[in-house]
Amino acid sequence: MAISMEVPQIFRKHTNGSRMLRVEGATVREALQRLDRDYPGLKQQLLGDDGELHRFVNVYLNEEDIRYIRHLETPLQEGDRLSILPAVAGGRPLPSVPAVAWGRPAGSGHAHHGQTGAGASA
Repeated sequence: MAISMEVPQIFRKHTNGSRMLRVEGATVREALQRLDRDYPGLKQQLLGDDGELHRFVNVYLNEEDIRYIRHLETPLQEGDRLSILPAVAGGRPLPSVPAVAWGRPAGSGHAHHGQTGAGASA
């Protein structure tokens, strides 16, 4: 059965720039393994030598994470849509926000609802 597969930009060098692919397969595993026939190199970006998903690859079937269905053995139906999403990591941490930005003097702890850092007003 044919399903559509959405490919993120990072993997499109293996699909000649195509964002949406038509793939045959009875399960997610079968669909991913068949990719190599038409899109050499893409399967290796998604699956390891053991045939399992790389840990940085997330796959969704009709917007539901396959890890919570039957993982790679999740059955597919005509018209289903698989979305491949690589995990994103890195960047730099946000700077801490000084307490004065929250309306309380530094070192005053957390202000309670309805109070400022100086205490409640009557």
